[in-house]
Amino acid sequence: MRLDKFLKVSRLIKRRTVANEACDAGRVLVNGKPAKASLNVKVGDVIEIQFGAKAVKAEVLNVQETVKKDAAAELYRYL
Repeated sequence: MRLDKFLKVSRLIKRRTVANEACDAGRVLVNGKPAKASLNVKVGDVIEIQFGAKAVKAEVLNVQETVKKDAAAELYRYL
């Protein structure tokens, strides 16, 4: 699954366009490297997102095309 879509489905970022912009600005790292929005996300990848002064680090536990709001937190684990 594409990185921008995973960020939206997992609700780490609310909208896919915002996820795209964050990737283009270099604020999203996957396994320690800057990632493009088209990068394929796999189980076990570590995603780090810079929100201004705050950084969020999460490990991908599951990849699904669609998920209900309640189950979205099961797709990742905060580190």
